[in-house]
Amino acid sequence: MKRVLPVIVLSQFFCTSLWFAGNAVISDIAIQLHLKTAYLAYLTSAVQAGFITGTLVFALSGIADRFLPGRVFFVCAIAAAIINLGVCLPGISPMSLLSFRFITGFFLAGIYPVGMKIASDHYEQGLGKSLGFLVGALVLGTAFPHLLKGLTTSLSWQYVMVATSFLAASGGIAMVLLVPKGPYAKSGQKLVWNSFLKAFAAQKFKAAAFGYFGHMWELYAFWAFLPLMLTAWQKQHANVDMNMPKLAFMIIAAGSLSCVASGYISQSIGAKKTAATALLLSCVCCLVSPLFIIYGSVTALIAFLSFWSIVVIADSPMFSTLIAQNAPSELKGTSLTMVNCIGFSITIISIQLINTLRTEANSAYLYMLLSAGPLLGLLALFKKNTSTQ
Repeated sequence: MKRVLPVIVLSQFFCTSLWFAGNAVISDIAIQLHLKTAYLAYLTSAVQAGFITGTLVFALSGIADRFLPGRVFFVCAIAAAIINLGVCLPGISPMSLLSFRFITGFFLAGIYPVGMKIASDHYEQGLGKSLGFLVGALVLGTAFPHLLKGLTTSLSWQYVMVATSFLAASGGIAMVLLVPKGPYAKSGQKLVWNSFLKAFAAQKFKAAAFGYFGHMWELYAFWAFLPLMLTAWQKQHANVDMNMPKLAFMIIAAGSLSCVASGYISQSIGAKKTAATALLLSCVCCLVSPLFIIYGSVTALIAFLSFWSIVVIADSPMFSTLIAQNAPSELKGTSLTMVNCIGFSITIISIQLINTLRTEANSAYLYMLLSAGPLLGLLALFKKNTSTQ
């Protein structure tokens, strides 16, 4: 059915808008609750920790393979939308705020990886292209709260939370009503708590998974600290006025185009080469980032960050493709979810490492540490006797 992929993509976009909704309004929340700038890292990590917990529960229980994934997606979308609104409660405390973001992240575990499972159930051929659109939707969803904030500066910050909750609920409803069971779906037979280990026994799957882990070390740290990179530059150029939310949206959203492009490119050169090229380029961006944050003009800075945003995410649909293609068919959903669980655990480590080491003096140089992820990812992809596609 021609409508299936557009519906999956739109639903993914709507639902993942919840992911960075808190980040988009952190400055307003910080003022209201008298919080420091460093709280941004904790807010981001709370969502990541919730997502990790959710993916662990989903993977160990095999929910995505034992139940209709469209229904799982719907239930999680509605639950996440409701929980997201909890941030708007009057008199909320910093701990309650973190709790609401954690639970939102938990239910996102039934949205992002399950959405990929649904796509792989419908598209066996051209899966890389399909997942390119899907990850592109994730990127737009991630960036969208920043755009909402930039367009509604005269309105209360709660507007962003309400709007993203409405979008998420709409996405869940669309998925359950308009996307049928895929022709390539294969249900798991029974609950086996360690079933995901079967996938890691395959060398091709393992190589793709470890390449993805290196990619994740860099990705969310880049997204989380992007506003601080812009802020660090502006402190040295007080005469330049920048709309931070709109810039953050445009820079992150640029990556959505590369996800689609990488899907098409992979049809010519393969998913592995496409992923490796993106990893190499993003590694270079990490290493040269101080030059642009310290010395670049506003045009050079925005161009550089946009390019970094493009290459940092371009490999994501390729890794998802390789993982889905090399996972046991009856464990595809569980395998994708478990790899997501480990990958997002890694994001917390990198985010908190940067946050802990960050000072006014070294803030421009710390992002060089993110290059370790792409380097290790490349080593995993090209390990001897490994032949991912």
